[in-house]
Amino acid sequence: MATNSKQSVHMNPGQGETSYAQNSALQKTAQDRMKTLIEEAVTGLCTSSCPHPKNMVIADLGCSSGPNALTLVSAAVDAIHRYCAQHEQLPPEMCVLLNDLPDNDFNAVAKSLDTLKHSVDEALARPTAVITGMAPEDLKKSRIPMHDSDEQLRSSRHQIVADSYARQFKKDFMRFLSLRAQEIVPGGRMVVSLLVKRSDKPDTELIQPWTPAVTALSDMALRGVISKEKLDSFYIPLCCPMDSEVNNIIEEEGSFEVNKMMMHDPYDGTGKALLDLKMVALRVRAVFEPIIVQHFAASDEIMDDFVRAVERHLISSGALEARLSGQHPFAFLCLSLTRGM
Repeated sequence: MATNSKQSVHMNPGQGETSYAQNSALQKTAQDRMKTLIEEAVTGLCTSSCPHPKNMVIADLGCSSGPNALTLVSAAVDAIHRYCAQHEQLPPEMCVLLNDLPDNDFNAVAKSLDTLKHSVDEALARPTAVITGMAPEDLKKSRIPMHDSDEQLRSSRHQIVADSYARQFKKDFMRFLSLRAQEIVPGGRMVVSLLVKRSDKPDTELIQPWTPAVTALSDMALRGVISKEKLDSFYIPLCCPMDSEVNNIIEEEGSFEVNKMMMHDPYDGTGKALLDLKMVALRVRAVFEPIIVQHFAASDEIMDDFVRAVERHLISSGALEARLSGQHPFAFLCLSLTRGM
Protein backbone atom coordinates (compact mmCIF):
# COMPACT_ATOMS: atom_id res chain seq x y z
CA MET A 1 0.00 0.00 0.00
CA ALA A 2 2.45 2.61 1.19
CA THR A 3 5.82 3.33 -0.34
CA ASN A 4 8.96 4.35 1.49
CA SER A 5 8.89 7.85 0.00
CA LYS A 6 8.04 10.71 2.33
CA GLN A 7 5.39 13.28 1.62
CA SER A 8 6.81 16.68 0.74
CA VAL A 9 4.38 19.03 2.46
CA HIS A 10 4.31 22.67 1.43
CA MET A 11 1.96 25.30 0.04
CA ASN A 12 1.62 26.11 -3.66
CA PRO A 13 4.63 28.28 -4.65
CA GLY A 14 4.80 31.27 -6.97
CA GLN A 15 2.43 34.20 -7.50
CA GLY A 16 -0.22 32.67 -9.81
CA GLU A 17 -3.98 32.36 -9.27
CA THR A 18 -3.66 29.01 -7.47
CA SER A 19 -0.58 29.98 -5.40
CA TYR A 20 -0.62 30.24 -1.63
CA ALA A 21 0.56 33.84 -1.97
CA GLN A 22 -2.69 34.75 -3.73
CA ASN A 23 -4.91 32.62 -1.45
CA SER A 24 -3.74 33.38 2.09
CA ALA A 25 -5.93 36.35 3.05
CA LEU A 26 -7.75 34.17 5.61
CA GLN A 27 -4.47 33.37 7.34
CA LYS A 28 -3.74 37.10 7.43
CA THR A 29 -6.81 37.64 9.64
CA ALA A 30 -5.37 35.19 12.17
CA GLN A 31 -1.98 36.89 12.07
CA ASP A 32 -3.52 40.29 12.71
CA ARG A 33 -5.15 38.96 15.87
CA MET A 34 -1.83 37.49 17.04
CA LYS A 35 -0.08 40.86 17.05
CA THR A 36 -1.50 41.82 20.45
CA LEU A 37 -0.16 38.62 22.00
CA ILE A 38 3.23 39.20 20.38
CA GLU A 39 3.43 42.76 21.72
CA GLU A 40 2.45 41.56 25.21
CA ALA A 41 5.05 38.79 25.03
CA VAL A 42 7.77 41.27 24.02
CA THR A 43 6.81 43.67 26.82
CA GLY A 44 6.78 40.87 29.38
CA LEU A 45 10.14 39.55 28.21
CA CYS A 46 11.83 42.97 28.19
CA THR A 47 10.36 43.90 31.57
CA SER A 48 11.50 40.68 33.23
CA SER A 49 15.00 40.71 31.70
CA CYS A 50 17.62 42.22 33.97
CA PRO A 51 19.98 43.53 32.79
CA HIS A 52 18.46 44.72 29.53
CA PRO A 53 19.37 42.10 26.85
CA LYS A 54 22.04 42.99 24.30
CA ASN A 55 20.97 40.25 21.90
CA MET A 56 17.59 38.76 21.02
CA VAL A 57 16.53 35.99 18.65
CA ILE A 58 13.11 36.00 16.97
CA ALA A 59 11.98 32.85 15.16
CA ASP A 60 8.93 32.19 13.00
CA LEU A 61 8.65 28.41 12.80
CA GLY A 62 6.24 28.28 9.87
CA CYS A 63 6.71 31.50 7.91
CA SER A 64 5.47 29.96 4.64
CA SER A 65 5.69 32.45 1.74
CA GLY A 66 3.79 35.26 0.11
CA PRO A 67 2.61 38.51 1.70
CA ASN A 68 2.26 37.01 5.18
CA ALA A 69 5.82 35.67 5.51
CA LEU A 70 7.21 38.65 7.43
CA THR A 71 4.07 39.85 9.23
CA LEU A 72 4.71 38.29 12.62
CA VAL A 73 8.47 38.81 12.87
CA SER A 74 7.92 42.43 11.81
CA ALA A 75 5.39 42.81 14.62
CA ALA A 76 7.95 41.47 17.12
CA VAL A 77 10.74 43.72 15.81
CA ASP A 78 8.50 46.79 15.91
CA ALA A 79 7.36 45.97 19.45
CA ILE A 80 10.97 45.71 20.64
CA HIS A 81 11.84 49.07 19.09
CA ARG A 82 8.78 50.70 20.65
CA TYR A 83 9.60 49.33 24.10
CA CYS A 84 13.20 50.51 23.89
CA ALA A 85 12.17 53.97 22.69
CA GLN A 86 9.64 54.33 25.50
CA HIS A 87 12.20 53.31 28.14
CA GLU A 88 15.11 55.19 26.56
CA GLN A 89 17.13 52.02 25.99
CA LEU A 90 19.28 50.96 23.08
CA PRO A 91 17.56 48.23 21.07
CA PRO A 92 19.29 44.85 21.24
CA GLU A 93 20.99 43.25 18.27
CA MET A 94 18.31 41.07 16.70
CA CYS A 95 18.62 37.85 14.75
CA VAL A 96 15.48 36.89 12.83
CA LEU A 97 14.96 33.27 11.80
CA LEU A 98 12.36 32.50 9.13
CA ASN A 99 11.87 28.77 9.19
CA ASP A 100 9.64 26.33 7.35
CA LEU A 101 9.67 22.98 5.59
CA PRO A 102 12.46 22.38 3.04
CA ASP A 103 10.24 22.76 -0.05
CA ASN A 104 8.78 26.09 1.06
CA ASP A 105 9.12 28.89 -1.54
CA PHE A 106 12.13 30.57 0.11
CA ASN A 107 12.97 32.44 -3.10
CA ALA A 108 9.81 34.49 -2.58
CA VAL A 109 10.63 34.95 1.11
CA ALA A 110 14.15 36.17 0.32
CA LYS A 111 12.78 38.86 -1.98
CA SER A 112 10.83 40.27 0.97
CA LEU A 113 13.78 40.54 3.34
CA ASP A 114 14.73 44.07 2.26
CA THR A 115 11.74 45.34 4.24
CA LEU A 116 13.39 44.10 7.44
CA LYS A 117 16.91 45.39 6.83
CA HIS A 118 16.21 48.74 8.47
CA SER A 119 15.18 46.99 11.68
CA VAL A 120 17.49 44.04 12.20
CA ASP A 121 21.18 43.36 11.91
CA GLU A 122 20.78 39.87 10.53
CA ALA A 123 17.94 38.10 8.75
CA LEU A 124 18.10 34.43 7.90
CA ALA A 125 15.64 32.43 5.82
CA ARG A 126 16.45 28.77 5.98
CA PRO A 127 14.68 25.45 5.64
CA THR A 128 14.63 22.88 8.39
CA ALA A 129 14.25 19.14 8.42
CA VAL A 130 11.20 18.28 10.47
CA ILE A 131 10.80 14.80 11.90
CA THR A 132 7.15 13.92 12.24
CA GLY A 133 4.82 10.98 11.82
CA MET A 134 3.22 12.90 8.91
CA ALA A 135 0.06 10.71 9.09
CA PRO A 136 -1.41 8.26 11.59
CA GLU A 137 0.77 5.18 11.28
CA ASP A 138 -1.86 2.86 12.82
CA LEU A 139 -4.30 3.76 10.04
CA LYS A 140 -1.68 3.01 7.40
CA LYS A 141 -0.73 -0.29 9.05
CA SER A 142 -4.37 -1.34 9.35
CA ARG A 143 -5.10 -0.15 5.79
CA ILE A 144 -7.96 2.02 6.99
CA PRO A 145 -8.53 4.99 4.65
CA MET A 146 -8.89 8.45 6.13
CA HIS A 147 -12.11 8.83 4.13
CA ASP A 148 -14.10 5.83 2.83
CA SER A 149 -16.13 6.40 -0.31
CA ASP A 150 -18.72 4.00 1.12
CA GLU A 151 -20.89 6.02 3.52
CA GLN A 152 -21.68 3.06 5.76
CA LEU A 153 -18.03 2.09 6.12
CA ARG A 154 -17.09 5.72 6.71
CA SER A 155 -19.65 5.99 9.49
CA SER A 156 -18.55 2.75 11.18
CA ARG A 157 -14.88 3.79 11.10
CA HIS A 158 -15.46 7.42 12.03
CA GLN A 159 -14.30 7.10 15.64
CA ILE A 160 -11.30 4.94 14.72
CA VAL A 161 -10.04 7.59 12.29
CA ALA A 162 -10.79 10.45 14.69
CA ASP A 163 -8.97 8.76 17.59
CA SER A 164 -5.99 7.88 15.41
CA TYR A 165 -5.57 11.45 14.24
CA ALA A 166 -5.94 12.73 17.81
CA ARG A 167 -3.19 10.38 19.02
CA GLN A 168 -0.89 11.47 16.21
CA PHE A 169 -1.55 15.14 16.95
CA LYS A 170 -0.73 14.64 20.63
CA LYS A 171 2.50 12.81 19.79
CA ASP A 172 3.63 15.47 17.30
CA PHE A 173 2.59 18.49 19.40
CA MET A 174 4.34 17.14 22.50
CA ARG A 175 7.49 16.66 20.44
CA PHE A 176 7.13 20.21 19.09
CA LEU A 177 6.90 21.62 22.63
CA SER A 178 9.82 19.52 23.83
CA LEU A 179 12.06 20.71 20.98
CA ARG A 180 11.07 24.35 21.45
CA ALA A 181 11.87 24.05 25.15
CA GLN A 182 15.42 23.06 24.21
CA GLU A 183 15.76 26.18 22.05
CA ILE A 184 14.12 28.83 24.25
CA VAL A 185 15.82 30.22 27.35
CA PRO A 186 13.94 29.99 30.68
CA GLY A 187 11.52 32.90 30.80
CA GLY A 188 11.49 33.16 26.98
CA ARG A 189 8.19 33.66 25.20
CA MET A 190 6.43 31.79 22.40
CA VAL A 191 3.19 32.68 20.61
CA VAL A 192 1.39 29.79 18.89
CA SER A 193 -1.59 29.86 16.53
CA LEU A 194 -3.62 26.74 15.76
CA LEU A 195 -6.86 25.96 13.99
CA VAL A 196 -9.12 24.20 16.52
CA LYS A 197 -12.60 22.70 16.59
CA ARG A 198 -15.32 24.77 18.21
CA SER A 199 -17.22 22.07 20.07
CA ASP A 200 -16.55 18.68 21.63
CA LYS A 201 -19.97 17.37 20.61
CA PRO A 202 -19.60 14.08 18.73
CA ASP A 203 -19.59 14.48 14.96
CA THR A 204 -21.78 12.29 12.80
CA GLU A 205 -19.07 12.90 10.20
CA LEU A 206 -15.37 13.43 10.85
CA ILE A 207 -15.07 17.18 10.32
CA GLN A 208 -11.54 18.38 9.68
CA PRO A 209 -10.02 21.16 7.55
CA TRP A 210 -9.25 18.53 4.93
CA THR A 211 -12.88 17.33 4.63
CA PRO A 212 -13.64 19.33 1.43
CA ALA A 213 -10.43 18.06 -0.16
CA VAL A 214 -10.93 14.35 0.56
CA THR A 215 -14.64 14.53 -0.29
CA ALA A 216 -13.73 16.02 -3.66
CA LEU A 217 -11.08 13.34 -4.22
CA SER A 218 -13.61 10.65 -3.31
CA ASP A 219 -15.99 12.04 -5.93
CA MET A 220 -13.17 12.02 -8.47
CA ALA A 221 -12.31 8.40 -7.63
CA LEU A 222 -15.94 7.35 -8.13
CA ARG A 223 -15.86 9.02 -11.57
CA GLY A 224 -12.57 7.31 -12.45
CA VAL A 225 -10.60 10.55 -12.63
CA ILE A 226 -8.13 9.26 -10.02
CA SER A 227 -7.37 5.78 -8.71
CA LYS A 228 -9.54 4.44 -5.90
CA GLU A 229 -6.58 2.38 -4.67
CA LYS A 230 -4.44 5.51 -4.56
CA LEU A 231 -7.15 7.35 -2.64
CA ASP A 232 -7.32 4.61 0.00
CA SER A 233 -3.59 5.04 0.69
CA PHE A 234 -3.74 8.84 0.86
CA TYR A 235 -3.44 10.52 4.27
CA ILE A 236 -3.36 14.28 4.79
CA PRO A 237 -0.99 15.15 7.69
CA LEU A 238 -3.29 17.65 9.37
CA CYS A 239 -5.43 17.41 12.50
CA CYS A 240 -7.62 20.07 14.06
CA PRO A 241 -7.92 19.41 17.85
CA MET A 242 -10.21 20.85 20.50
CA ASP A 243 -8.83 23.87 22.35
CA SER A 244 -9.12 21.87 25.59
CA GLU A 245 -6.95 19.13 24.06
CA VAL A 246 -4.24 21.68 23.26
CA ASN A 247 -4.28 23.03 26.81
CA ASN A 248 -4.12 19.51 28.30
CA ILE A 249 -1.13 18.59 26.12
CA ILE A 250 0.75 21.75 27.14
CA GLU A 251 0.12 20.96 30.81
CA GLU A 252 1.15 17.32 30.39
CA GLU A 253 4.37 18.14 28.51
CA GLY A 254 5.23 20.65 31.25
CA SER A 255 7.83 22.92 29.62
CA PHE A 256 5.60 25.96 29.14
CA GLU A 257 3.06 27.96 31.10
CA VAL A 258 0.02 29.42 29.36
CA ASN A 259 -0.15 33.19 29.83
CA LYS A 260 -3.16 33.88 27.66
CA MET A 261 -5.50 32.10 25.25
CA MET A 262 -7.61 33.82 22.58
CA MET A 263 -10.05 32.20 20.16
CA HIS A 264 -11.79 33.87 17.23
CA ASP A 265 -13.90 33.06 14.20
CA PRO A 266 -11.71 33.21 11.06
CA TYR A 267 -14.58 34.81 9.16
CA ASP A 268 -15.46 37.53 11.65
CA GLY A 269 -15.89 40.99 10.15
CA THR A 270 -14.04 41.39 6.85
CA GLY A 271 -13.28 37.67 6.83
CA LYS A 272 -16.79 37.01 5.50
CA ALA A 273 -15.77 38.72 2.28
CA LEU A 274 -13.48 35.70 1.77
CA LEU A 275 -16.43 33.28 1.55
CA ASP A 276 -16.88 33.51 -2.20
CA LEU A 277 -17.29 29.97 -3.59
CA LYS A 278 -14.38 30.17 -6.01
CA MET A 279 -12.11 31.83 -3.44
CA VAL A 280 -12.74 29.05 -0.90
CA ALA A 281 -12.10 26.35 -3.50
CA LEU A 282 -8.87 28.02 -4.63
CA ARG A 283 -7.68 28.23 -1.00
CA VAL A 284 -8.25 24.48 -0.67
CA ARG A 285 -6.24 23.92 -3.84
CA ALA A 286 -3.43 26.26 -2.75
CA VAL A 287 -2.97 24.31 0.49
CA PHE A 288 -3.40 20.72 -0.68
CA GLU A 289 -2.27 20.68 -4.34
CA PRO A 290 1.41 19.82 -3.71
CA ILE A 291 0.67 16.60 -1.79
CA ILE A 292 -2.18 15.67 -4.15
CA VAL A 293 0.09 16.07 -7.18
CA GLN A 294 2.82 14.09 -5.45
CA HIS A 295 0.54 11.19 -4.48
CA PHE A 296 -1.72 10.98 -7.55
CA ALA A 297 0.66 12.40 -10.18
CA ALA A 298 -2.17 14.82 -10.90
CA SER A 299 -2.04 17.06 -13.97
CA ASP A 300 -3.31 20.64 -14.17
CA GLU A 301 -6.51 19.28 -15.76
CA ILE A 302 -7.05 16.93 -12.81
CA MET A 303 -6.46 19.77 -10.36
CA ASP A 304 -8.99 21.91 -12.24
CA ASP A 305 -11.45 19.03 -11.85
CA PHE A 306 -10.54 18.93 -8.14
CA VAL A 307 -11.51 22.62 -7.73
CA ARG A 308 -14.88 21.99 -9.39
CA ALA A 309 -15.45 18.97 -7.14
CA VAL A 310 -14.64 21.07 -4.05
CA GLU A 311 -17.15 23.69 -5.21
CA ARG A 312 -19.83 21.01 -5.63
CA HIS A 313 -19.13 19.69 -2.13
CA LEU A 314 -19.32 23.16 -0.57
CA ILE A 315 -22.71 23.70 -2.22
CA SER A 316 -24.25 20.25 -1.61
CA SER A 317 -23.07 19.97 2.01
CA GLY A 318 -24.27 23.46 2.92
CA ALA A 319 -20.79 24.22 4.28
CA LEU A 320 -20.58 27.63 2.61
CA GLU A 321 -24.00 28.72 3.88
CA ALA A 322 -23.13 27.52 7.38
CA ARG A 323 -19.97 29.62 7.40
CA LEU A 324 -21.84 32.67 6.15
CA SER A 325 -24.35 32.28 8.99
CA GLY A 326 -21.61 32.09 11.61
CA GLN A 327 -21.72 28.31 12.05
CA HIS A 328 -18.14 27.67 10.97
CA PRO A 329 -16.89 24.49 12.74
CA PHE A 330 -13.39 25.87 13.32
CA ALA A 331 -11.74 28.79 15.08
CA PHE A 332 -8.21 30.16 15.36
CA LEU A 333 -6.68 29.59 18.79
CA CYS A 334 -3.80 31.90 19.75
CA LEU A 335 -1.70 31.13 22.83
CA SER A 336 0.99 33.12 24.59
CA LEU A 337 3.40 30.76 26.40
CA THR A 338 6.34 31.28 28.75
CA ARG A 339 9.21 28.80 28.98
CA GLY A 340 9.37 27.49 32.54
CA MET A 341 12.33 28.38 34.72
